[in-house]
Amino acid sequence: MRLFTAIDLDERTRDAVARLQRRLTERLSGDRSLKWVDPARMHLTVVFLGEIADARVPLIVDSLSVPIEASRFAIAFQGLGVFPPRGAPRVLWLDVAQGTGALATVHRHVVERLKSLDVTLEDRPFHPHLTLARWRDSRPSDRTRALAAEIHEPIAPLGIDSIALYQSRLSSAGSTYTVLARATLM
Repeated sequence: MRLFTAIDLDERTRDAVARLQRRLTERLSGDRSLKWVDPARMHLTVVFLGEIADARVPLIVDSLSVPIEASRFAIAFQGLGVFPPRGAPRVLWLDVAQGTGALATVHRHVVERLKSLDVTLEDRPFHPHLTLARWRDSRPSDRTRALAAEIHEPIAPLGIDSIALYQSRLSSAGSTYTVLARATLM
């Protein structure tokens, strides 16, 4: 079963992201190679677990149903970026500009819980971001064009009071997500 933990966006944030995507579409002159992510399906991934054997899932669900000893907090999105860092970009994303320290604390708590269950996780730095679009076909020059479309004002602040464990099912029609557990923040 393919699993990840994430923070859900509220309607105000989804609406703000949709408005941002429309402005970026105009600024990028309708770049047809960009496939925009539907804001209704967006989430802020905290920890990607990947494929987990079905027999191990109940332990993970139990662990991520217990409240996390971290205070509720708010984040704000601001600033564009692209992955990978060099060459032709594949992903256009929105950076987390405020609340990154508290978000890193929640990330650390989730990682510790998962490691205590012997879940093997990716060994790369945590870089919280919201995926806005993916390029179907890109050139290195697309990086410069996308980053020049920078939006300088913060996007709607988002209050965070929980983190969800999701199951992801991939299909040709796109991914579907099912919440398996939710850990509230204290």
